[in-house]
Amino acid sequence: MVWANQTFNSVFILLGIFDHSPTHTFLFFLVLGIFSVAFMGNITMVLLIYLDTQLHTPMYFLLSQLSLMDLMLICTTVPKMAFNYLSGKKSISLAGCGMQIFFYVSLLGAECFLLAVMAYDRYVAICHPLRYAILMNQKLCALMTVASWILGSLDGIIVLAAALSFSYCSSLEIHHFFCDVAALLPLSCTDTSAFERLLFICCVVMLIFPVSVIIISYSRVLRAVIHMGSGESRCKAFTTCSSHLSVVGLYYGAAMFMYMRPASSHTPDQDKMVSAFYTILTPMLNPLIYSLRNKEVSRALKKLLRKGKLT
Repeated sequence: MVWANQTFNSVFILLGIFDHSPTHTFLFFLVLGIFSVAFMGNITMVLLIYLDTQLHTPMYFLLSQLSLMDLMLICTTVPKMAFNYLSGKKSISLAGCGMQIFFYVSLLGAECFLLAVMAYDRYVAICHPLRYAILMNQKLCALMTVASWILGSLDGIIVLAAALSFSYCSSLEIHHFFCDVAALLPLSCTDTSAFERLLFICCVVMLIFPVSVIIISYSRVLRAVIHMGSGESRCKAFTTCSSHLSVVGLYYGAAMFMYMRPASSHTPDQDKMVSAFYTILTPMLNPLIYSLRNKEVSRALKKLLRKGKLT
């Protein structure tokens, strides 16, 4: 690995997303409020699914993993942003920058594959209900979940190794509120075209392949739902699947817009806004979507609140 013009103690400057004007101060505390809701919402989902035995099914286990990933994702970026804003310090070490890149890319990749697994779970549950216990048993569910974590981590390792192999000899000011790979590339004084192609290939694998699985799964689910004789069953299936599709749309839409475009078409302000959307807002919306539109989750929450387990 080449470490030209830099050492492991190199310091980057995160320019952030807010200044100290009244409007931006209000927006900063609004982001902190969103972070608090996302933090508590995802912790509640994980604990709820763990504590309620009626939610010990593959579908809710996968949902708990999604909440765990969202929880880790917001904790990777927002606390450092808040600390820098409140303290007036904008620096981040090379090691800290590397940690943010690794966890950020790994968690995004893991969520990509997990959402595809969740789509497959709904396909089996609706299209092959009598064989669900065989086709989606606990061992297979755990195996696919672990595979999602591992594949996401491999993507994080590849991107981190490539990003840290560059020499950064120009300004070390990052036009972002966290260390994002796309924001680091303009700072390098070496040719990053090969890395940009690698990043694009990783995005194709991490986004297009899972999206294809999701589209195929839900096209078959939609066909099965249309032919259901019971209106109640049709309504329940649509409610469950629409919740998942809402999350998929929020997540993949922003991720594709961010990483499936050439670096030349990126602008710092645009990248900040899109990144804030799917690293801060989406993790808050996920538990709300599932809790408000899922009767079993709402029932379990009311049950546990009555028992005082979450108070």
